[in-house]
Amino acid sequence: MVKARIFDFSLFFTAVIIAFVSGSNITDLKTYGIALLIYWIFSSLYYPLRIEYKSGNTSIDYGISYSLSFALFAGPLGLLIYEIMYGISVYVYRRWTNRAIKGDFLDSFYNVGSFVLSNTICYYLFINFNPLFNTIPYGFMILIFLLVIVNYFISSTLLVTVFFILGEMKTLNEAISFYKNRPFLDTGKIAITNGLLYLFLQQGQWEMLFSMFLLNYIVSRSFYSKTQSIQNKIERDKFEQMAYTDFLTGVSNRAYMDKKMAELKNSSKSIGIVVTDIDKFKKINDTYNHAIGDQVIKHFATTLKNNLTDKDILFRSGGEEFTIFLREKSPEECESLIESIRQRLEEQLVEVEFNTYNLSISYTASFGLYYHESKDQVSLEKAYIFADQLMLQSKQVGRNKLTVSTR
Repeated sequence: MVKARIFDFSLFFTAVIIAFVSGSNITDLKTYGIALLIYWIFSSLYYPLRIEYKSGNTSIDYGISYSLSFALFAGPLGLLIYEIMYGISVYVYRRWTNRAIKGDFLDSFYNVGSFVLSNTICYYLFINFNPLFNTIPYGFMILIFLLVIVNYFISSTLLVTVFFILGEMKTLNEAISFYKNRPFLDTGKIAITNGLLYLFLQQGQWEMLFSMFLLNYIVSRSFYSKTQSIQNKIERDKFEQMAYTDFLTGVSNRAYMDKKMAELKNSSKSIGIVVTDIDKFKKINDTYNHAIGDQVIKHFATTLKNNLTDKDILFRSGGEEFTIFLREKSPEECESLIESIRQRLEEQLVEVEFNTYNLSISYTASFGLYYHESKDQVSLEKAYIFADQLMLQSKQVGRNKLTVSTR
């Protein structure tokens, strides 16, 4: 961390020295002041819309940067003033919104230094190559696009250096992957935005400059809101999935079974309801341990799931008990399917490790099948109870059986 901070401060002071040596393009303080104020206001407004992600202990903000156009207009020294103002605003905002983390203030030195250095290099490249590119069609925008690529390469190299110093990046492949992270369309968007902003500044078209910033802010705000809505939905779906998923087996749990039963109780379609339970499961736990018992349950769930279709639904309705809703199948198809699963379980072995030994455990299961027809006066909840009773009958007549009733 100390080495990284030394690098940050070295970057900042190098940028300050270069900025003062290079000077600025400021010929009219009033014009510069107006431009500085507009850039500062919109950059500060845009900051909360930037996407933030963490790489190890390092937080990275990603979004459109307006620094290139301002550097071309005001020169390195003018850019340094803007970056310092913007850096202070960001720090104050993070503190005010309680988003600040340890080291945020010191990170500002790196941010200012890296932006000033990378854009200063682009500034000198622009001065030297602009006359050449002006001789070809669309030369100005092509040059701006190339400068954005150069800027991205320099800023990425500085970040990669920090990651290597911190030990968060150790291989060349990781660095290459980081360089490839930015999509091509984002590069084009940054180039077009900065190119137009620079032209408006040069021509003193303040209304167009303001409109460009405003349009970019509105579009970014809209995109951010949609992104947040999608993210919130993903998180809600994730929590709902967690709430309705059995963590041991990965299949739906009893809570989801109750929910699904409430949804299907008024359905006009027939459902084959199956309740199944591992035979003599307590003996497995007593002979080995609960970890081995869990492996048997997982094997049982996997076998059941692998023999069902996407339209069927599997639930873990109890400890070693599972319930299946067979949909869009006739009574004969349901019975044939469950009988084939029962036989397959009878023939399979579960490979487990117990006290450093590899063991093969056999087990069987008992099944009860009740076919609930749409015209049936029996409720779905009652049909499940019937299926459970049929499973118990299978246990009573010797286990490893399938008992069926269509009532």
